[in-house]
Amino acid sequence: MPMPGYVFRDGGPIPDSELKDHPEISSNPAAQAELARVSTSNSSTFNTPTSSASDVNHPTDSHALASAEHEERGAAQINEQGEVKNLGWNEHPDQIPDLVGGLDNEELWTLFRRFNRQMYHVKATTAPLLGGLDLNIADEDEFSPDKLRANVERLYMTVIIGLMGAGKHIARLRSWREPRRTGAFAAAYAFAWVLNLLLPTFFITLIVLVVYPQSRPILFPPAPLALVDSSTGGVQSPKAGVLGSHDSATGAPEKHKGEAVEQEASNFVSGIGSIALSSAAGKHDQADPESESLTSNEGKHEQGDPESDPLNKSVPDPTRLAMAGADAKSSAQGGIPSEHHDKTKQPMEDAMWTKMRPIMHVIGDISDGWERFANALSPTTPFPKEKPRLMLAAVLAPAVAVSLLTSPAAFTKMVTFSVGFGFFSDPLLWRAIDFLNKKYPNWQKLLELRNSILKGVPTNAQLTVTLLRIGEANQAPLPPPPTSDKPPPNKPASLNSDDLALDASNQEIHEAIHEDLTEKSETASTAAEGKPKHRHGEHILGIFKGTTRTGVETKFGVDKVRAKAGSAAAKDHLGVLPKPGEWGPSGPVDFKGRYKGHKGWIYISTTANVPAVSWSKEHSDGTGNAESEKAAFSVPIQEIKELKKVGGLGWKSKIVVGWATGKTVADGLEIVDKKGTTWKMTAIQYRDELFNRLLAIGGQKWESW
Repeated sequence: MPMPGYVFRDGGPIPDSELKDHPEISSNPAAQAELARVSTSNSSTFNTPTSSASDVNHPTDSHALASAEHEERGAAQINEQGEVKNLGWNEHPDQIPDLVGGLDNEELWTLFRRFNRQMYHVKATTAPLLGGLDLNIADEDEFSPDKLRANVERLYMTVIIGLMGAGKHIARLRSWREPRRTGAFAAAYAFAWVLNLLLPTFFITLIVLVVYPQSRPILFPPAPLALVDSSTGGVQSPKAGVLGSHDSATGAPEKHKGEAVEQEASNFVSGIGSIALSSAAGKHDQADPESESLTSNEGKHEQGDPESDPLNKSVPDPTRLAMAGADAKSSAQGGIPSEHHDKTKQPMEDAMWTKMRPIMHVIGDISDGWERFANALSPTTPFPKEKPRLMLAAVLAPAVAVSLLTSPAAFTKMVTFSVGFGFFSDPLLWRAIDFLNKKYPNWQKLLELRNSILKGVPTNAQLTVTLLRIGEANQAPLPPPPTSDKPPPNKPASLNSDDLALDASNQEIHEAIHEDLTEKSETASTAAEGKPKHRHGEHILGIFKGTTRTGVETKFGVDKVRAKAGSAAAKDHLGVLPKPGEWGPSGPVDFKGRYKGHKGWIYISTTANVPAVSWSKEHSDGTGNAESEKAAFSVPIQEIKELKKVGGLGWKSKIVVGWATGKTVADGLEIVDKKGTTWKMTAIQYRDELFNRLLAIGGQKWESW
């Protein structure tokens, strides 16, 4: 047994059960009182050096910030009723008030949409947090094609779009279309070059940009990304034909801020998949006498689809079709694709899939680092605004001093020495690393940016969960981002051409951002004239689509019969294709969903003594406090250790159902408590919002898996 006063991981005193081992304590009330005083005292002041939580009552900095008083407050930060407040769930966006002080609703919903695409599976952890914030990606996170897609999409929306913006700023400077700004940069460069002060000038400029945000639009005036030509630095017509968004590469129209970039990211990944699949199958072979237009699905690696899915079993794997196509092409050219002859095929496939996990982690780490730097330079409420910028400036300040005191020759000597030392001192470096691993096991973690100069700076996911916790701390759950089936209006976004620093007249900018209706009508008429009246392929495809739709309906009809017979897998498929008008208003307390195939409601009770999530066949009273005998199960939220989003169908079945019926598949959620019991709910309306609420309500420290 530990010594008296030892503080356990949960900060509590020594359990009474262990006092039996020490009769001199268990039989002495005074000794027990002193032991309780010592252990309680220690637990109230104990704080690990690896945690930056400002209050011992909060497990993370995120929980502490969510419960703190904020200077700027929105509707989600004001609730004097004591009951759950509906801030506009199922309402039109124009009817929803400003939710969080200092943050526009459009920016908030952009964070929510991207959070929903990124988070699939979380587990509670008891490990200490080196950076003070939870929801970090677990080191043991397993690979899946869907996760890889989400990571590549996030890479596009953060890093690639950011680099595009930087490249277009360079093109604008080089073009001399903004003579005053380019001339000022050229004069500063020439002056620093003459005085051998290039490096100090560079670092001082960085410090000014970091510490003084008002300098950024002066040195680098913003302009819509799609409006700037990356070659000439001048004005161009957006690729989408109209400037409907400012932060996207194509300028495509959007209904809400950020949607155009998100659609670009999705098409970016789909394009990569299409090219990879076409390459694997040998599309447009050089020896092909005809060049036909083929359609290929996006290849994905099958990850244990349930054998009980009747539709998923009957659909061929597109990735296997690609491999079969490559084998057929090789055979047609005289090759020997047989696995009995080709001993490299299986080892190469295994090696590629094995290496995809670290590649996925690297992509995620790059995106995390980019988001942390962005949130350090431009912090979002409720995170501190000055501290991250001062930390970055403090790191750059010594670089200024070193560059002032070091001559170019000495700097060159140091760089070449470092390169040579790193190249030829491999045995010495390995001994040093081995010593550090034995002496300081976590030294590599402490050197990570998130645990050093960017400590306490969140990623967008950590920022989002903090905002969700603000709503839950005030009994005011934040409403989901608005959705609509209508396409975005094909008109330019609001833009004041007088504020643009581009060297172009108002007439040129007006012509660039507006759609050329004359050219569009000519293109449409030309296409109409060249279009054949009948396409037999389309008719055949339509017949096949109708047949597939009938097959899908038949298989779901069979599922209903199997469900009545007691098949658990068939019950999970009930309701995954909701009928038009079947889903009405839902949330923030009650969520329509099924349990073991039965229709019902999942409701969250946070006003009770023990907040819990339950499922019942009957609608609750609006607070989630339904009678206990009506609930099929009830799980205390603090007892939840794992949340996992699950698909309503296998991924191959989703492809077929989406193509044949055009319907959206309703997905499910698994909840695992600390005892290991699993509850699976299916066909949930607002599944992502239910996941987010359960994630934000409790005091768990989460890890993303």
